Formats: sequence, C-alpha cells, structure tokens
Amino acid sequence: MALMDKVIGATGQWLAGVDPNATLMNPLAWARKKGGYAALNRVIGLSIPFATRNGFSVEEVSPGHVRASIPLKGNKNHFGSMYAGAYFLVAEIPGGVLALFDLGPAYTPILKEMTLQFLKAANSDVTVEFRIGSDALEAIKAEADVTGRAAFSLEGQLYDAEGDLVATSVAHYRVRRKGFRAENQSA
Repeated sequence: MALMDKVIGATGQWLAGVDPNATLMNPLAWARKKGGYAALNRVIGLSIPFATRNGFSVEEVSPGHVRASIPLKGNKNHFGSMYAGAYFLVAEIPGGVLALFDLGPAYTPILKEMTLQFLKAANSDVTVEFRIGSDALEAIKAEADVTGRAAFSLEGQLYDAEGDLVATSVAHYRVRRKGFRAENQSA
C-alpha cells in the first residue's frame, strides 16, 4: 500500500494545481485539468475496479468539494432507468475521494452506513456533488490524530442530465489514521 499512498499523494498534488475552470482557450491548463482527472479516475479504478466497469468518473475535485457522475449506459435496470446499485456507487465513492485528497493518504476512509432516498427514476446519466468545510476537515483530522479515527457524514443530491433531483443520500464514514499507536490510553 505504500506505493498506492505515494500515487494518491502525487495525484492530489497534481490536482491541487489544476484550474477547475480551465477551457480550451488555455490549452495547457485544460490539458493539465483533463490529465489530472484521468489520473484520479485511474487511481480509483485500480483501487475499486467495479467503479471503472460501471463508468464512475470524478469530474471535479477541489478542497472540500467533489463532483462525480455515472452513465446510464451499462447501468440500466429491468425497466430501462438507472439501476439502484449505480446510484449507490456514484453517491458512495466521492466521500472516500474527499477523505483521501483533503486529509491525505495517511487517513483511510471506511463507509459505515449509507441511505438513499429515490425520488424519481433517472433515465439519463446521474451526477452528484459533495462539499465539506475546511473547519470540519480540520476537526476530522485532529480527532483522528488523537484517537486514531474520526467520523463524518456527507449528504448528497443526485441529479439527472436534465437537472432534476432524482435521489438524496446520507453517508456515514469513518477515517482511520494509518500507523496510529495509542499512547497513555487504557485498553
């Protein structure tokens, strides 16, 4: 895992220098942005091959923010709309992305519980965005540094290609501090 930690760290540094608003008007910045997201999605695919097979993709990441999508193609259910598992996939992975890139590879994110509320069938690709404030991130990191772990929750809103809200999610995560050794604590 040391190599993967280095890859995650390097990808995070690359993305930290990316202009999320870069367009073809500035080809170098645009190529850096596209390459950074391609690298990030490749890292996710190496860690979770299921995500790549289903077309999951991070479209934007910045401090405390991630936007991801999943295509309808290959993820249809028995009546032609988005399969429930695809909703779950696109709503779950971004929490790990936020934890890894905002806290760093020294913290391992673990999903503890997640609920989805389906509001409308999605007959197109689905996108979700999550945000978490810098104060909350610092509190998570501080707690994990002291106790070895910290909990946090993310609420998501999933939209179809027309911009209609199709589902909401609530995910409860725990991050663990790698290599944590409890000192002066009773068992």
